[in-house]
Amino acid sequence: MERIGPSQLPDSILYQIFQSLGPSDLLSAGLVCRRWYRVSRDDFLWKELFYRHFRVHRHILRIPGAESWYEEFQRVCDAVPRVEAQRLREHGDQVLHISFSHSGDLFASCSKDCTIKVWASAPPISVRHSADMKPHHWSYTQFSQFNSDDSLLLVSGVFVGPHNSSAGEIAVFSLDNFLLLSRVRNKPYDVFGCWLSNSHLISGNLHRMGRVTSCSVLWLNNAFQDVESENVNVVKRLFKIQNLNASTIRMVMVANSPDLLVEVTDQSEEGTKSPPPPQAEEEEGDAEEEDAEREIGEENERLEEELQIFLANGEEGLPRPILSENQFETKVAQLYAQYRTKRPDGGPTATEGDPGKKYLIFTTGSLTYAPHQIGIKQLLPHQMTTAGPVLGEERGPNEFFDALDHVINIHGHIIGMGLSPDHRYLYVNSRPWPHDCVVADPMDPPPIAEEIELRLFDLRSLREAATPLRAHRAYTPNNECFFIFLDVSTDFVASGAEDHCGYVWDRHYSACLAKLPHDDVVNSVAFSPANQELLLSASDDFTIKVWRSRRSLRHYWT
Repeated sequence: MERIGPSQLPDSILYQIFQSLGPSDLLSAGLVCRRWYRVSRDDFLWKELFYRHFRVHRHILRIPGAESWYEEFQRVCDAVPRVEAQRLREHGDQVLHISFSHSGDLFASCSKDCTIKVWASAPPISVRHSADMKPHHWSYTQFSQFNSDDSLLLVSGVFVGPHNSSAGEIAVFSLDNFLLLSRVRNKPYDVFGCWLSNSHLISGNLHRMGRVTSCSVLWLNNAFQDVESENVNVVKRLFKIQNLNASTIRMVMVANSPDLLVEVTDQSEEGTKSPPPPQAEEEEGDAEEEDAEREIGEENERLEEELQIFLANGEEGLPRPILSENQFETKVAQLYAQYRTKRPDGGPTATEGDPGKKYLIFTTGSLTYAPHQIGIKQLLPHQMTTAGPVLGEERGPNEFFDALDHVINIHGHIIGMGLSPDHRYLYVNSRPWPHDCVVADPMDPPPIAEEIELRLFDLRSLREAATPLRAHRAYTPNNECFFIFLDVSTDFVASGAEDHCGYVWDRHYSACLAKLPHDDVVNSVAFSPANQELLLSASDDFTIKVWRSRRSLRHYWT
């Protein structure tokens, strides 16, 4: 019987054999001869290999614009920053956060060594500026952000006050000569702060109202704090938001999203309210302010009546039950919440963003101190500047609270957030609660999972847009849980983790593409805005690692 050699195998048999090969072996087989090469480049073959190798769900189609599955496989393998190119050891303690300038020419790093360092990102990477914040009574630096034209750097840290009490503070540095321009108090310290405009930044303040209720006040600050001049208005209060059940506002960011749509739903179901329309003229704004003050007065009167009825009779005419201090305080807070978020009669059902609109996005909660909700609040044109009277004091504990425009419930402990470059999508790192858990005591939140879920929300529809990404883990318990920063580029999303690795996923295919090892917890990751094939990771092992794609490394070596 005549024996059939490899070159005589029919294409159909070759195809079946090639289906069992991995990517490297398939490429090697294609080098045998022209016919094997032709069969090895079959697009259906690479489609099956792509789904199998990257564990992609088959309902996900090829990314628009891609010409073949083979080229997609090559792109995903070749363009992901997964090769360690450099290790930076200039910090003397845990590195907590890294951030790039908008141009990608610089990046900043914060550390428990209490320094802020600014680096030149062009190879070889080196420190351009460094400042020690210990003389300013800081304990450590924890977050940084460049303003839109990369002329100023915001740095957030933990400030040690009288009797060793810890609070937050935000410093602003000029990048021309790295002079310290201003310092702003920030409470709690994990509000972090953020830029609203090129010269104005947002900070927070926390006022206790009881054992489990408080209010968070968000302030707009001028980055150039000329405190010696009486004519310079340096601060304006933006919002005063009531916190229930020991929760606080934390981790504030600004979305510049022309497509963001804030929907109106009944408060009893979602806890949301539509944003008021922007004020077009000063006269209209003054009239609206008078109407608002009159409405606030009426609401406060009705609220006082509700409280008096509850104090005398309990609910629905029944005798008031004996409540603990916490239970009574929570009931009073709920009555306040009913009026602070009440939807105005005849209001619009939805407001679609237009170019130039900005939205505050922050973590908050209503059940327990662990941050478990995303709050969204629209900023109006008159709030974009500190022009006008300088506001420095609260008007009183019974002052009307601002309503949130929308609340996204996460049902878990939020440990990080990041916006896509176009600000349409919000990625959230969370450690989920058990599915059927009930929060009975705000001071005792549910246990949290070790597996981190990286969840995706479409800010156009305000709905979850995909199945959560999973691969990374965290082990710190609820009462010690800290932020793990993530970052998003055009094609990828990356996150740190407590399992001593950073992770990179493909945004379109939801596939985990790279695992970036460190010797300790990875606290933060950052893509270069100028080149998504450059990624930095910061760790408790005192180092920053520079990761580059195989394609970019070939470019540097040729």
